[in-house]
Amino acid sequence: MMFKKMFYLSGILLFAAILLLNGCGQQPRLTFMVGGAPNELAFFESLLASFTAETGVEVTLIRQSTDSTQRKQGILLALRGQRPDPDVMLLDVAWIGQMAASKWLEPLDSYEIRRQDFFTSIIELADTYENQLIGLPLYIDGGLLYYRRDLLDKHGYQNPPQTWGELRQMAEQILPAEREQNPNFWGHVWQGAQYEGLICNALEFFTSAGGGFFVGTATPVIDQPANIKALRYMSELIHKQPISPPNTFTDMKEEEVRMNFHNGNALFERNWPYAWGLHNAADSPVRGKVGIAPLPGFTPGKGASTLGGWHIVMSRFSDMKPEAAALIKYLTSTTVQKQLSLKLGWNPGRTDVYDDADVLAANPALKDLRQVFNNAVPRPIIPYYSNVSQILQKHISATLANRATPEESLKNAQNEVLELMKSYGIK
Repeated sequence: MMFKKMFYLSGILLFAAILLLNGCGQQPRLTFMVGGAPNELAFFESLLASFTAETGVEVTLIRQSTDSTQRKQGILLALRGQRPDPDVMLLDVAWIGQMAASKWLEPLDSYEIRRQDFFTSIIELADTYENQLIGLPLYIDGGLLYYRRDLLDKHGYQNPPQTWGELRQMAEQILPAEREQNPNFWGHVWQGAQYEGLICNALEFFTSAGGGFFVGTATPVIDQPANIKALRYMSELIHKQPISPPNTFTDMKEEEVRMNFHNGNALFERNWPYAWGLHNAADSPVRGKVGIAPLPGFTPGKGASTLGGWHIVMSRFSDMKPEAAALIKYLTSTTVQKQLSLKLGWNPGRTDVYDDADVLAANPALKDLRQVFNNAVPRPIIPYYSNVSQILQKHISATLANRATPEESLKNAQNEVLELMKSYGIK
């Protein structure tokens, strides 16, 4: 926690220093605002040094913390001030709609960006706002199903589940036998606490049932039979012949879920790709015992994966736009995307890197992830998404906590979202 605060503070101080220098007539330089762990920021420094060596353009790194809330606050502070710095920044995919709607981000269409080098669905659904290209995926994430391959084999299953019904059936058969040795063993662990991760999980369940949150950007479809069916299934995982732990709706975020599976206490796990390397680390209790697969659907082949990841954008207020565009193209180039995959284990935004022999040798799982990312579902790209997320979190959590039925929760959520939209002038 301390290093997060230190990096957050250093980012604010550096941002203030840059504003002061620019105000005093110093030689302008490009600025790039990015957060992350110390090793990630150090690697970005090396990439920026290489960019400077190639182009002669100096770049200052504005460091942010790993905390996404603090990162968003720092970016909003900069953009609301309409200052030229930072020129380039990384945004969580869920923030793009809000910041594009505020006219803070520079469209990239005029800078000779090759859209076809990236996942088409991601470019169209996440990085395009009002028919303008706003950002590019620097690295991407999607929800995955992790499973104990050794335990499925032991109990006679050749393949992971394709449907949520199959997942429950497998878990119900395997749980009694495994609990004889491990009373803390569970069938399926997933992110059910009241935070943004719950929305990512709910979107996957809802979409795989044929539902969703919005049609387009202006028609909420929260209160519909497919979503009711999916939310009932989520609740029953915890409360009806439970295969998910009772603290799912109070405590289960990414790391709580990962550690439960990592310590040998779960058959299935929903998580992001980052967990793969940790499950297969030299000191992992489940090393060599884990498989990954697309998330199931309510019918075969209809599974859904929520799109995650960080996207690179340019500030509309930059006074070095050609140089900023050059930096964006450099950081999303094949060469740099390959380095990000090999050095940091990130999933590239470019499709050609998924065919690279060196990358596949280092991370064979990327071969399977490509199809997952092709079908990833973004959260609504709307300016008031954060408010919608808070409403959905509250009401979905009420059902998971057994305080409301799925019908009550989704009806209330639908009505509140409609009222919210009225406040934005949308009827």
